[in-house]
Amino acid sequence: MDASRTPVLRRVIPVLLLVCCAALAGCEGTAAPGARQHETATAGPAAVPMAAGDLQSAYQRVIRQVLPSVVQIEASRDLGSGIVYDDRGHIVTNAHVVGNEKTFRVTTAGSEEPLTATLVYSYPQQDLAVIKLDRVPRGLRPAVFGDSEKVEVGQIVLAMGSPLGLSSSVTQGIVSATGRTVSEGSGGGGTGATIANMVQTSAAINPGNSGGALVNLDGQVIGIPTLAAADPGIGSAAAGIGFAIPASMARTIAGQIVREGRVVDSGRAALGITGRTVVDDRLQPAGVAVVTVQSGGPADRAGLRVGDIITRVGGQSVTTITSLQEALASNRPDRRVPVAYQRDGTQRTAQVTLGEQ
Repeated sequence: MDASRTPVLRRVIPVLLLVCCAALAGCEGTAAPGARQHETATAGPAAVPMAAGDLQSAYQRVIRQVLPSVVQIEASRDLGSGIVYDDRGHIVTNAHVVGNEKTFRVTTAGSEEPLTATLVYSYPQQDLAVIKLDRVPRGLRPAVFGDSEKVEVGQIVLAMGSPLGLSSSVTQGIVSATGRTVSEGSGGGGTGATIANMVQTSAAINPGNSGGALVNLDGQVIGIPTLAAADPGIGSAAAGIGFAIPASMARTIAGQIVREGRVVDSGRAALGITGRTVVDDRLQPAGVAVVTVQSGGPADRAGLRVGDIITRVGGQSVTTITSLQEALASNRPDRRVPVAYQRDGTQRTAQVTLGEQ
């Protein structure tokens, strides 16, 4: 694969550029008299418009059910989306939507008058945050979060949010893949998080969709749209490639924030080091040099030292800080894994019991 064509990911918050997209839809004519007799005689072809009608009804039912639970969130500079978590006014969104701010304006689907909200806690490591409405309006409807383990490739999904500030917008697509480990950029306000088990979707995810809802046809939130892919070769978004944080992870993190005011059990593995990417004689990334080691942490207990160059964690090669984060994201705390590293030009391996981030 040409490295210059490797897709990169960008966070999806509004930019000062309005991209107009034209949707092409098939046109349906009015049925002529006697059409029902023809349908009976040719049952195969008639099943197509009937199935399309059923699908349209399912879309509309889900939209009526879920859209009131999706809100628009305005910070001083950024705009994104959120999902009503409970009837007490807690709203879950992306950490990159709230940024470093503490207060927000929130517009619900049923009202043009914005409400005020306050940050409860932001957890950039998973790009999730919870804010709380200062006043809970009547009829606030919490969303239903589904089970991420039951998400399957090919499922029809709807993405709901406020792309480019167009509140209560809905797009449709399918689940393209599951179990993706994705790293978002740290520039331009991104958190730099590496997130495991993300749901890839073909539903359009545009700036402003961040923090909204990816929903199945049962009306359950299966993910929180967070990232869209961009192709550096063409300098624009890679259409139909978006990523959502799985609902089970969002529910776990948000639940801890609501109950404890913070995240007490992240489920994210850690080595207990800080590091930097190093390059070889050809100026190619070749590993992660250990810059600091947490005293008493997993790496320290396993004998790693400052200056060691980590090249593999478990079965995954490590060439950059990002690949190290991805290797850790695919593991769990307390798991014992081999960590390959170089010290003074000698290749070594240590058995490390991973800690928690």
